[in-house]
Amino acid sequence: MAIRGPLAAYASDAARSRGRLYPEAPSPTRSEFQRDRDRIIHCTAFRRLAHKTQVFVPLDGDHFRTRLTHTIEVGQIARALARALRVDEDLAEAVALAHDLGHTPFGHAGEGALEACMAPYGGFDHNAQALRVVTLLERRYARYDGLDLTWETLEGIAKHNGPLVSSDAPDQRHPLPHPEEPMHGRTLPRYIEELDAAFPLGLDTFASVEAQAAAQADDIAYIGHDIDDGLRAELFSLDDIARTPFIAGVLAHIREKHSGLERGRVIHELVRRVITAFVEDSIGESLRRIARVAPASADDVRGAGETLVGLSPPMAEAQREIKSFLFANMYRHEKVLGVWERARDAISRLFPAFFEKPELMPAEWAAQAAALQGAERAVVVADYIAGMTDRYALNEVKRVFGG
Repeated sequence: MAIRGPLAAYASDAARSRGRLYPEAPSPTRSEFQRDRDRIIHCTAFRRLAHKTQVFVPLDGDHFRTRLTHTIEVGQIARALARALRVDEDLAEAVALAHDLGHTPFGHAGEGALEACMAPYGGFDHNAQALRVVTLLERRYARYDGLDLTWETLEGIAKHNGPLVSSDAPDQRHPLPHPEEPMHGRTLPRYIEELDAAFPLGLDTFASVEAQAAAQADDIAYIGHDIDDGLRAELFSLDDIARTPFIAGVLAHIREKHSGLERGRVIHELVRRVITAFVEDSIGESLRRIARVAPASADDVRGAGETLVGLSPPMAEAQREIKSFLFANMYRHEKVLGVWERARDAISRLFPAFFEKPELMPAEWAAQAAALQGAERAVVVADYIAGMTDRYALNEVKRVFGG
């Protein structure tokens, strides 16, 4: 039975939001977080996710995940976690739906290429780019640029993976590494610093339970769908992935209950059971952490000094094993690497071409870039490229380089 009931004391309260950069009258029919969710769904960047690669699988077919289908799956899991933890489902979903808006075309390959191009100009960070999208690059409203989302949603986009800076000394703040992606000397993205100066997001604290639920949902969703896509693309077999003990146990249970089941149904059973196991474990572990910390408000969550939404140690280890398997057998598969290399080449050629000759870009982008120099021009070029879909980027290569 689903866990229901009134929101917990530590939930974010839409009626007491810290507001928006541009204040607006309340909606008579929707909460502030519902409005955020709806604005994200209707924005241009969200629609473009339908034509952006999740993991660049080099096969024809319409059944592999895109950034959009991944995002929808993350939103569904985030809502399930938020409901069980008795926090605001709409805020959790809003953060989940916005978390990939800053991703480039061609998935991880495209991001790596754009990061390399932007290295001399302050770097590129997809999280900071998502904030640029929702606060600057979407131009839909008469009074302002961006979507004018609430403080809580912006905080969640910025900090769903944890604090961005250390709080040990206000004048000596330094960027913190993502748990799985050490920064290796990188500085805090400039745009996050600029946004924080205009609308302080408390970069040295944790985000809300809702944002933490979105982050956990992201991890759970991509493990499930990468297993599914990798098996269907025949990058690895069921016997291969059964080398991870957790998956071996799930497969053994499926075969015990449903002997002789055809491969396609086995894959579906495997994926849904994996997702269910991680979701249920995360609910139980998160409730245990919350009970131990006993936050009495959303601000208590921010100041807890630890992540409250997560997995139990055994399931965290299972997650690491699956990620390790996928890295070796899917992301580093020779078929995938070959296409990723061509994707990296596309962006690596487009960036310097647009930087040197802004007039190669559409008029509105060309006018912005031509008036700027150095890093400021580079940011405009990066904004243009990051917003491309895979198909549009390939067409731009053909247009600019003739084939």
